[in-house]
Amino acid sequence: MATLTREDSRNQLVASVARALTLANDAVTAEGTDPADSLVTISEEAATTGRIWRIHYGPRDYIGRRGGDLIVLVDEDQDAVQRVIRGQ
Repeated sequence: MATLTREDSRNQLVASVARALTLANDAVTAEGTDPADSLVTISEEAATTGRIWRIHYGPRDYIGRRGGDLIVLVDEDQDAVQRVIRGQ
């Protein structure tokens, strides 16, 4: 039986974030936003059924500007985009 080490745990987290970011990038590209032109933040939402990654895409020149934000919720267990929210 294999033992899960701390390093394995970190690698799983890295892989989870990378997969969520890949799915979210595909979703915002389909919405007409270029992820490379966005300021991106990633956070974990509290969920009873596993991890939900909240990935926010906003304009890089956000000072004095409203609108154009996209928020993508990615369900880690389902390995799928749960929802895309367009901010004001």
